[in-house]
Amino acid sequence: MQIRRLHDNEKPPFELLLLADPSYRLVKEYLRRGFCFVGLLNAHIIGVYVLLPTRPDTVELVNVAVDEKHQGKGFGKQLVKHAIQAAIELGFKTIEVGTGNSSVGQLALYQKCGFRITGVDRDFFVRHYDEEIFENNIQVIDMIRLSKDL
Repeated sequence: MQIRRLHDNEKPPFELLLLADPSYRLVKEYLRRGFCFVGLLNAHIIGVYVLLPTRPDTVELVNVAVDEKHQGKGFGKQLVKHAIQAAIELGFKTIEVGTGNSSVGQLALYQKCGFRITGVDRDFFVRHYDEEIFENNIQVIDMIRLSKDL
């Protein structure tokens, strides 16, 4: 998979971005404020992530997604590793990420990539989303926050 920054004149891959966050409003806001990167396989976009500056020297990794038919092949890990390197190249000192309490695979992936759990934002998904979200037959209620020093 080749990974590159989304060009200004390109249409963002909303179908993938919405896999990671079902709120079109929030995704549009992340794209407006952040740096979007896409992963390509045979010239087709199969993965995406956004780096969102949050505080001085800190960036948040949001909307990490891989097309469902390409999941489980290591592309997600490639995207996360690329995001870490891109954050370093952009001059950030810390990269953060948040995921749902039911996102068992994502929690494992982020920790394998060197992130450490820093806290829990209780009721995050209840406060910020109108519809209930379920993953792995578990309601997504809390956001697990992780970070990595660069």
